Amino acid sequence: MALNCMARDSRARNRGLWAGALSLVFVMAGATVGAAWGAVPQKKGQAKDETPDGEKRAEIYYDVSMAHLYQQEYESGSKSEDANQAIDYLKKAYALDPNSQVIGEELAELYYITQRIRDAVTEAQAILKREPQNLPARRLLSHIYLRTLETPDPGSDEHSTMALAIEQLREIMRLDPTDTDSELWLARLYRLENQNDQAEQVLRAVLAEDPNEESAAGQLAQLLLDANKPDEAIALLEDILKRVPSASLDDQLGDALTQEHNLTDAEQAYRQSVALEPGEASHLQELAQCLFDEQKYQDAIEPYQELVGLQPDEANHYLRLSEIYSRLHQLDKAEAQVLLAKQHEPGNLEVIYNEAQIYQEEGRTDDAIHVISDALSTVKGQTEVTPTRRRTLAILYQLLGQIHRDTGDYTAAVGAFEDLAALGPEEDARARVLIVESYSAAHDLPHAFAEAAKGLAAHPNDRDLELNQALLYGENNQPDQAAGVLRPLLDQSPDDFEIYLDLAQVYSEDHRYADGEEAVQAAEKVVSRPDDRETLGLVLGGLYDQQKKYEQAEQVFEGVLAINPHNAPVLNYYGYMLADRGVRLDDAAGLIQRALVEDPDNPAYLDSLGWTYYQQNKLEDAERYIRKAIEHGGHDPEILSHLGDVLAKSGRTDLAAEEWDKSLAEWHRSLPAEFDAEKVGALEQKISNLKLHAAQEKNAGDTKAR
Repeated sequence: MALNCMARDSRARNRGLWAGALSLVFVMAGATVGAAWGAVPQKKGQAKDETPDGEKRAEIYYDVSMAHLYQQEYESGSKSEDANQAIDYLKKAYALDPNSQVIGEELAELYYITQRIRDAVTEAQAILKREPQNLPARRLLSHIYLRTLETPDPGSDEHSTMALAIEQLREIMRLDPTDTDSELWLARLYRLENQNDQAEQVLRAVLAEDPNEESAAGQLAQLLLDANKPDEAIALLEDILKRVPSASLDDQLGDALTQEHNLTDAEQAYRQSVALEPGEASHLQELAQCLFDEQKYQDAIEPYQELVGLQPDEANHYLRLSEIYSRLHQLDKAEAQVLLAKQHEPGNLEVIYNEAQIYQEEGRTDDAIHVISDALSTVKGQTEVTPTRRRTLAILYQLLGQIHRDTGDYTAAVGAFEDLAALGPEEDARARVLIVESYSAAHDLPHAFAEAAKGLAAHPNDRDLELNQALLYGENNQPDQAAGVLRPLLDQSPDDFEIYLDLAQVYSEDHRYADGEEAVQAAEKVVSRPDDRETLGLVLGGLYDQQKKYEQAEQVFEGVLAINPHNAPVLNYYGYMLADRGVRLDDAAGLIQRALVEDPDNPAYLDSLGWTYYQQNKLEDAERYIRKAIEHGGHDPEILSHLGDVLAKSGRTDLAAEEWDKSLAEWHRSLPAEFDAEKVGALEQKISNLKLHAAQEKNAGDTKAR
């Protein structure tokens, strides 16, 4: 449970102190023993005369050492007499120094290891019955309860145990207000019990007494973050870090700044934590992830490579490097890293997914399908039917179907999704959505509508299926029916954002621009993430462009790029909007080239740059990029039409006619909402003019021959 994570640092520190001291007891001189004792921190406010004198220290060391020897014997032989001896010796040590947090925790853990928790609790409670003010007995009880909470038995009542621990800690604080460790534990338990006000009160009291108490500041900062108060957490952490260098608090500051989407300052906080503890993997992990989120992929390579050196068996580090190289379009390096990840975790689904994705990017579709099919065979070969097996099969079938769909093999895609549907009701609902999308991608609306109806009959009120159906109505030029499905789904929640965007799309396709703008304005009121604003900018700019409100469209696009200069869809749309009008062509080329840096094989971006070069009369460059777009994009009618224009302008009219004919055929295969009568009319006119010109040339040739 969460308590285990909270306790890990303090328990590891205490165990390390004792393990380091006790291992030396029988082999080293007393001077070393004294030094080890001095390493144990005094309790806040503890007077010097409370520290055991030299004679007592020697006896304590002897008792603790004997306890550990008997504990080792018990752990190797499981003899109850060894357990009894170990406990007796540690009890003697605790009696000699009842203020020792370390010995108290050791005794509680020993009771736990030797399975004598009930005896320990009974003994302590008996003492408290006689002496309610007995502080060591209360501390021992609290340690036992905390140790039990760290690794609870399956049938144990954690809530009751936590209440008992809280009761003892509160009494300890009453009897000894200087016991900071108990205050911090009490705050942790309050947090786990969702008593956050009480936890905050305790932590602020600790910090009022000692503003430099690192653990209290860390807990309070996390409490504020959990309460969605990152500004307060940041102020608290920045204040204490001015006085107390702390790698863990720097990490927390980075987390708080990340929550505020301030990745630049978060990066600096994580760099500071790495500087303070250079070899600590957790700090490097935070820094590497932050750099990745900032899209500083080249910079992120170094910390991930350091992590590989520190943790060479951790597949996730290779996987992240693979993703980075993939984003940098260094697919050979990406493949090498994902194969290293596969060596360490051959059945890891994320590894399988990334390997297949890399093969797809490399144009090795058969290899991608082979990877997924092999994984499916392995999982299906498992005889034990478990929920994990079913979930794994579901992910693999979905991935296989998506690969088939992306490559235009819609029949195979539907087959994979049908296999997904057969796994169970939950998977069936998801599969119906994917099947509808596949038929829509194949421009087979009758089958898409039939599957949507079938899905909703089996899963009434399924939100994803209803959204699917609404978008089908939009694609079929039935905007009112689409809106009739979408508007009842609005429920004043953040999910409304997606509904409003779908409405904007539907209205845009039907050229109802005022309704589209109204939907965008409504979506703006429920924005929850910075990315949402970028998406809204793309949609709104597109609506302005369609209405030929170019100045307003440019303002919107510039606003998005001021937030995120790497937004590839906006860079491309903005550049193409300029190029298609034949204005500011150098700017257009620059924008589209930036989009291609982010996504170099995107057919729309390749075509946009080719069309810009066409407008600049750079016909060789134009043809090269548009042909590359066709290689990656297949059958888009506009791209085919652009190639025809390039060929016609370069004097190859026969080849131009072929491309225009292909484009016209694709236009007539397009979905009703995608069909652009104006562009089709212009294309038909080009073909007609070309045929007329060819006929005139033929007639002129015949006349001359006569």
